Amino acid sequence: MKLLTRTNRYYLGLSATLFVLGTGLLYEGLQHALAHEVDEQLQQQRTYLTARIRRAGALPTIALPQELTIDGPTRSESLRDTVIFDPVEREPVPFRVISFPVVVRSQVHWLTLRKSLLETEDVLKVVMGVMLAVMTLLFSSLLLLNRWLSRWLWAPFRRTLQALRGFQLQQPESLALPATPIDEFSELNQAVAQLTQRVAADYRALKEFTENAAHETQTPLAIMQARLEQLVQDPELPERTLGAVQDVYRAARRLSRLHQALTLLSKIENRQFNAGVPVSLDGVVREKLRQLQDFLEDKDIEPQVTLLTPVSVTMHPALAESLVGNLLQNAVNHNVRGGLLRVNLSPAALEITNTGPELHSDPMLLLGRFRKHNAASDSPGLGLSIAEQICTYYGFSLSYAYAPAGHLHTLRVAF
Repeated sequence: MKLLTRTNRYYLGLSATLFVLGTGLLYEGLQHALAHEVDEQLQQQRTYLTARIRRAGALPTIALPQELTIDGPTRSESLRDTVIFDPVEREPVPFRVISFPVVVRSQVHWLTLRKSLLETEDVLKVVMGVMLAVMTLLFSSLLLLNRWLSRWLWAPFRRTLQALRGFQLQQPESLALPATPIDEFSELNQAVAQLTQRVAADYRALKEFTENAAHETQTPLAIMQARLEQLVQDPELPERTLGAVQDVYRAARRLSRLHQALTLLSKIENRQFNAGVPVSLDGVVREKLRQLQDFLEDKDIEPQVTLLTPVSVTMHPALAESLVGNLLQNAVNHNVRGGLLRVNLSPAALEITNTGPELHSDPMLLLGRFRKHNAASDSPGLGLSIAEQICTYYGFSLSYAYAPAGHLHTLRVAF
């Protein structure tokens, strides 16, 4: 939920509560004031009639029976409300009534004065209608004004957010944020600019270190492998020394693969690859299967390949080859002789199923670094980790499922 929406809800909730309470209090207050005014008018008429009867010594003439009754059924002094049917309006009409005694020629007569409350109800309706209209207009104006002010006041924040979304660590220029007269947003821009400068500096230092380390270690490893290959092929090398040299050669090759895998992981995590291009993934699958043909024949595996339609995915070509290659190589290396290898490619996903060793733990744990089926394997245990990093880089989803029936391992990349 947006901040403006949440604050507007609180404002409207508080305003509505106060409006309801204020309307109720105003209604009760007006009703009480109007009733008090009617009572005062009745008391004034009583005083006037009493004085007039005392001077004239006779009862007044009744002009309107609804307003004055002489010697009616009421024989007690009171001030009350009543309802009388109006033949003109053809509906019951509320009245305020006062009854009092007067003495004319030593005889007691009871007078009843009435005053209609329709006028007070009309006044209440007018006042409440005006108040509702004013409050509705006020709420609408406040809401529109608040929305306009929020857009205007929060515009610097949105510009800063847009600049952050477009910021790339690979770009040489620093993050440029527009100036703002609002102190809080100005402080935020300064803090964000300093933070991005530090992050960019750390990124450049890490990138430089990774490139230097990759270059400086790859060359000695290549020299070691070349020299060790020469020693292994030397016919004059003693048998006892040959075994030790072969062990060192295998360790050097393993170290070289580990170095390449870690370097690739570092580049992926540091987002050092350029923007992707459309890559024909079905072509990559065919090429990788062709490269693994010798390994497949060695294990007597006949792959079942289903390529429904040509599938194009926007990726860096090297990362596409690495993703498919690591998944297929994992399916071949951990397969059994004469086992199953099924490859299904569709526009929605790439799915690779193979037979393999039995699992007793969560297969998703094997996507972590240096996790292997067999701890004694020469594999560095980074193939699936590299595949997962590539999927994360492009927003794909990599899942690992294991079916005990048949010991089937399934890796699925959803695009």
